[in-house]
Parts: sequence; structure tokens; C-alpha cells
Amino acid sequence: MKAVAVPTFPEANHPIVKALFHHSDQELLTLFQRYPDSGQFFTALFCRYSPMVYALIQRSARSPVQAEYLLALIWRHVFHELAGVDLRVFSQSGSTFQTWLLAVTASGMNEAELPPVEEIHYDIRRVSPPFWCYLDRALEQLPALTRLTIVMAQTFHWGETRIAAYLQAEGEQIDADQVKAHLHAGYKALEKLLPDDIRTIYLGGNALDQESVSELEADFDPSLEEIEFF
Repeated sequence: MKAVAVPTFPEANHPIVKALFHHSDQELLTLFQRYPDSGQFFTALFCRYSPMVYALIQRSARSPVQAEYLLALIWRHVFHELAGVDLRVFSQSGSTFQTWLLAVTASGMNEAELPPVEEIHYDIRRVSPPFWCYLDRALEQLPALTRLTIVMAQTFHWGETRIAAYLQAEGEQIDADQVKAHLHAGYKALEKLLPDDIRTIYLGGNALDQESVSELEADFDPSLEEIEFF
């Protein structure tokens, strides 16, 4: 049997994440629920268990691309489920977070209908699953028009002129220059909606300086370029 090539995630070596490695699963889960505006606790859980989850997925996936995409989908599901899980179930006899995670992984493997490799645009090395989860959550908080323009620009790779034409056909009075300005402000707002620690871990800073919007579009924009928004 060949060795499993587990993807590596640089955030595992970030000081914020490494400082949490001594915490138990139960402690990280409690902190995750207690401080929903902090992303480090979920990220630490991901770094702890992603090798195990990927090893299971890799055995049944048809290709590494599909395996990595399924890994991201499963952790996205875990992210949403953990917010409402009664943590007392993990302290009961015979029940642990690991057994729960294994069950979620098995369910995800059985139920997932993965697209062909050529239709998967998600790149796990550019957008790690925890970053995707918090980015997706931030995107949902944007105004509808802003969210739509970002999706069209980043998921469909449409230019400002095409986006403006589509929106005009939908009854919006907007031109290409206004779309560009809308995207410019949208990326800035999107980053600000991310938890501070997620910005620090994945974007290398706590806050966006007003004079550095062009740097945001150079550094932050490429992280969005290959991701599919759901």
C-alpha cells in the first residue's frame, strides 16, 4: 500500500495555532462555541485532525483533487455543525469528538456527489478549509449586491463590463466603473468581517490600513480567485 500524501497546512506552524496545541479537544470545542468571533480554536482542531480525515478520504477518492475538495467540504460541514452541538455528548462514556468526527467523515464520503476533476476550481493550497469557512461566513454578511458582484468576479471570473451588463439586465442602474468601485469596497469590507485572528493567520495582519487597499487586492484577491462560493 502506497503512503498517503497528506496535504500540509502552514497555519499549523503559526504561533497563534501552535500556542493551542496543549489544549484538549473538549477545551478547544468549548472555546470555539464561547468565542464565535475567534477562528483560532477551529483552526487548531482542523490542524489536529485533518491528517486523519484526509487519510480516510484518500482511500476512496478517485483523485487527489477530489480528495482535497472533499476534505474541505467535510470540514465546512463540521464548522457549521459544531456551532450547535451539545458538547456534553463528548464527555459521556464512549463518546468523543474524534468518534463524532469519524462519523461525520464517513457520512460525507457516502453522501458527497463530487464533480469531475476538471470542474473543481478549489485549490486547498491557496485557500485552506478553515479560511474558506470564515471567508464564506463573512461573505454571507455582505449586502446582497456586493456579495453578488464578488461571486461573479471571483467564481465566474467575469470582468466589470460583463458584471455591469448582467446587473443592468436585472434592473440595476450601474456601469462598469461603478462595479469596479463596488468590488474595491467589497473586498475591503469582506476582509474586515473576518475574525482578527483569521486575518493574522492567513493574511498576515490584524487590520487593513486605509492607504493599503491596493495591497489588499494584490494579496487578498488571489486567495479568492480559485474558490467556489456556495
